[in-house]
Amino acid sequence: MTLPADDRLIVALDVPNVVQGLELARALGDSVSFYKIGLGMLTGGGLALANELKGEFGKRIFLDMKFFDIPATVEAAVRGIARFDLDFLTVHGDPHVVRAAKQGAAGSGLKILAVTILTALDRADLDASLIVPGDMEDIVAERATRAFDAGADGVIASPHEAALIRALPNAAGRLIVTPGVRPAGSAANDQKRIATPADAVRNGADHIVIGRPIWAANDPAAAAQAVLAELAGV
Repeated sequence: MTLPADDRLIVALDVPNVVQGLELARALGDSVSFYKIGLGMLTGGGLALANELKGEFGKRIFLDMKFFDIPATVEAAVRGIARFDLDFLTVHGDPHVVRAAKQGAAGSGLKILAVTILTALDRADLDASLIVPGDMEDIVAERATRAFDAGADGVIASPHEAALIRALPNAAGRLIVTPGVRPAGSAANDQKRIATPADAVRNGADHIVIGRPIWAANDPAAAAQAVLAELAGV
């Protein structure tokens, strides 16, 4: 039996260009209703692909740009993106960035998601970047709290911190989107803080983002169906 699409699953289209992105979307068909398009696709026609998947295929779109700049620039950039009627946009979770992004998105349905700490980083990476000392989970929770206070509609965080964020007093009604999700038996690749789809949802994630385990599979549609089956059991 073919399972229907589940909006909790967001497939990352981490392929080089529009042609390959459309080929993958067609291969996945009705199994996937939500796609992420990131910086790696930007010069390969990512915005054009986002518009085509949204307008012609009826898919939901998560634009993963991770904006970070002075407030005026962030606001202008987000205002431009908001014209495309997309669903999610990422910015870095610094409060001045979040506030500017919310101003840019005003009047649209675009949800602003704040990045806490990238899932490919660990404590050693934070030390190398001169980030404040402390436990990774505590830093993620604090950044999430400050992003919510600044108006973020949700946050990006690893599955390891999803439960901690969900328990925050100001997290009610906010989204938690978790990359770094790997079905059982999948390679971690460059992710360091990972979990299975079921565990991520149990920990409080509203949406999970999966890329390579689906698009690099010999049968992407079958790989997506396996994730849907796992989610259906949560």
